[in-house]
Amino acid sequence: MIKNITEDQITLHIIKSLKENKKKVFEDIMDELQPYDIAQLYENLPEKHKTRFLLYLKIDQLADLIEELNREKQIEVLNKLGIEKTGKVLDLMDNDDLASLLDDLSPEKISGLLAGMKQEESKIVQDIMKYPPETAGRLMTNRFVWIRNYYTVKEAVEKLKVFAEFAETINYLYVVDQERKLVGVVSYRDLLLAEPDEIIRNIMYERVISVNVTTDQEEVARLIERYDFLAMPVVNDENILIGIVTVDDIIDVFIKEANEDIEKLSASGKSIDFETKAFIAAFRRLPWLILLLFIGLVSGKIISGFEETLQKVVALAFFMPMIAGMTGNTGTQSLAVVVRGLISNDINKKVIIRLIIRELGVGFIIGIICGVLISLIAFIWQGNAILGLVVGCSLFLTLIIGTLAGTIIPLILYRFKIDPAVASGPLITTLNDIFSLSTYFGLASMFINHLL
Repeated sequence: MIKNITEDQITLHIIKSLKENKKKVFEDIMDELQPYDIAQLYENLPEKHKTRFLLYLKIDQLADLIEELNREKQIEVLNKLGIEKTGKVLDLMDNDDLASLLDDLSPEKISGLLAGMKQEESKIVQDIMKYPPETAGRLMTNRFVWIRNYYTVKEAVEKLKVFAEFAETINYLYVVDQERKLVGVVSYRDLLLAEPDEIIRNIMYERVISVNVTTDQEEVARLIERYDFLAMPVVNDENILIGIVTVDDIIDVFIKEANEDIEKLSASGKSIDFETKAFIAAFRRLPWLILLLFIGLVSGKIISGFEETLQKVVALAFFMPMIAGMTGNTGTQSLAVVVRGLISNDINKKVIIRLIIRELGVGFIIGIICGVLISLIAFIWQGNAILGLVVGCSLFLTLIIGTLAGTIIPLILYRFKIDPAVASGPLITTLNDIFSLSTYFGLASMFINHLL
């Protein structure tokens, strides 16, 4: 029905069906749309049509819609649904998504929403909310299929058929013993290739990669990326299977962590998006900028301390922004490499030493090339070989310093369990300004008699 029409045309069809109370036409269109498309459609609808839009949606479509919206829109939708329908919708939502939604609500609102849910579903969500934020326990869902190790392949397939619609993924079936301890895993492919009367313990993989409920979400993401899994089993301290983390949740983790690192690298503080008001965005950025402002005064103090040198050789001022800027740029480049590497690599002493030596080599090569180039420019411009030597040597040394600062500072923070992304680009740049100006004017003062 909607195969070859545009999004705008779909919106017009939906509005027409809502105006004319053609629920069947509306449902036929909705059945062909993905949850993301339904969410986009809802957000783009005129306000006067949104309530009827929600009333026409099926319960499972409402659950999918809410999971695709941001927090503000989620609350908006829940407020428009009746108590009974809200409870049914929450029962169908993924446990981890619902727990995340409830986190931002008042205790009274949480109690009201949980009271409308099935008791079993409500208890599962409350259990998930007990785990620390950003851990496997908070990401996991109980919507998966488990089987006993004594099942036959036929019995496993029958159970899979029963729970296939309930489960978030049917790619893996996790095998548990009588105490529900995780003892193995079989894939859907394994079941297809095995004989119907084969016993599961004979075809299962016993070496199961799993995570504890308290494992940090970044570590879970690393394991799923490393082994190319579509899901990861989550166990407690007794190795009892509690839930699974699916790859779609891990994609969300990657996006969230990347956004957080970008915010820290840019020193923009808490989350700022297109919808953030100017007043709020300004105050979220101000703390870092005020700190950097005071650190920047040190640079001014260094320059004033070499005022006599500047007065004698005015040409030094011309190269000052270039020296400071280049040093900050190389430091920020190294910082980005290190922060990205800390996320995707196993870090040990050998890796750190190799990284520092590599970045030292990078700084040396860049310093040599840029130093020689700026020396020639300074010599040709001023006809003073000593000036060219001072500027070139300063740039050479400061590029090495900048590269090492951008490498070592985040590694030190990582060693002390501090998020290395807090060594933000502006902070590294400001510190490198201090290092570069001190080096530049220090060398200039040493050769001042030859520069005159």
